[in-house]
Amino acid sequence: MKLYMQVLIALGLGLKRNWHIFAGLILGVVAGVWLYGHQNPVIMTALTFIGQVFIRLIQMVVIPLVISAIVIGITSVSDSKQIGKLGTKMIFYYAIITTIAVILGAVLALLFKPGLGAASYINSDVASGIQAQVATTIESQKGNILNIILGFIPKNPLSSIAAGDMVPILVFAVIFALALAKVGDINRPFVSFFESVFAATMKITDWIMCFAAPGVFALTAVAVSSFGTDIFMSISKYLGVLALGFGIQLFVVYPVFLKVFSKVPVLMLYAAIAEAMMVAFGTASSSATLPLTIACCEKRGISHKVTSFVIPLGATLNMDGTALLQVVAVIFLAQAYGVVLTPFLIVQIALLAIVASSTCAGIPGAGIITIALVLNGMGLSPEQLVAGFAFLFTIERITDMMRTLVNVTSDAVVAAAIADNENEINYDLLNNPEEYNDVIN
Repeated sequence: MKLYMQVLIALGLGLKRNWHIFAGLILGVVAGVWLYGHQNPVIMTALTFIGQVFIRLIQMVVIPLVISAIVIGITSVSDSKQIGKLGTKMIFYYAIITTIAVILGAVLALLFKPGLGAASYINSDVASGIQAQVATTIESQKGNILNIILGFIPKNPLSSIAAGDMVPILVFAVIFALALAKVGDINRPFVSFFESVFAATMKITDWIMCFAAPGVFALTAVAVSSFGTDIFMSISKYLGVLALGFGIQLFVVYPVFLKVFSKVPVLMLYAAIAEAMMVAFGTASSSATLPLTIACCEKRGISHKVTSFVIPLGATLNMDGTALLQVVAVIFLAQAYGVVLTPFLIVQIALLAIVASSTCAGIPGAGIITIALVLNGMGLSPEQLVAGFAFLFTIERITDMMRTLVNVTSDAVVAAAIADNENEINYDLLNNPEEYNDVIN
């Protein structure tokens, strides 16, 4: 049986168990199509409110879940060498997947040239100014990477937690957890506290996921009802390039990665994480999906030690779908404004996309927002590219949903590969969907 058919069958197994979430997605699309032709402010306001309630409820547990999961994950590995081994392997695997994503995005964008379809909408004088500015300022902007890296280190961890700055929070949590792991048994009261926090946040997640179907329905309906058909046609090639890139990543790169680096069957892994994949697509938020991703992996055979260490870090740092989107989007803008894409500039865009994606918050719209970091490397700002960004934001919700699906799937793929390498995976459970524990209890 061909690989793509196996993947579709695997998703089907997950859909069978979670028909209510799938129904929410389908009904949301139908309602969105109807609302597009019959705009009703009252209904739109109600749907927007329901969708935002769902996202806020599940985002409510993200920071305590991330911090507690990292602390438990690192302190549960008694051997510091094993922590280093897991961390090194995780970074290596994430680097492979993200590098493939940016190369894939660049190749597809250069091959299909999606930005040319938008060039006629760009003012020629503005385009000439952009071209000149890119040519004269690209070298002076390289130092921004150091400032971005410096921003990873929190000056005040509490203020970072209050502001929801995920990367500084992660850096502090990892350092703090490593310190706890080093001080020995004296850490038990504090570790027990975080174990309680983790258990409580997972239980809250169970309650919140009972609201998943109406939440996903509302979010999908609002997204579909917002699309304009005329501008959609003019940007269809951009959407097609992204869909093709995400599809290759999902149906080719991940299965090949699992084949090369583990013996995890992609068929069963995709079936095991189908709920997380659907919620990721519906919410367009990897942070909102994080508790469900952890629950899917843990309850379907991947050990807590691996999931609590790998997936929270991956949900913030491993954004290969976002990196792919940003590469395609920036090349789209460059083509629309007539900027000459030299090999050096293409490499710089790819490298900055990797950095920018790792700073991207796991919330809707963040992928487009952090494109500014990539544009800074070209001496530009989004304010200078208003017309071009109008195209990107027209279908931003669709692309956000697709990139989030890819991001969440890649986190689970890497966690499964590492679990296999470390003999931390229960294949009897993973390979037998009939024995899965329900994620929603």
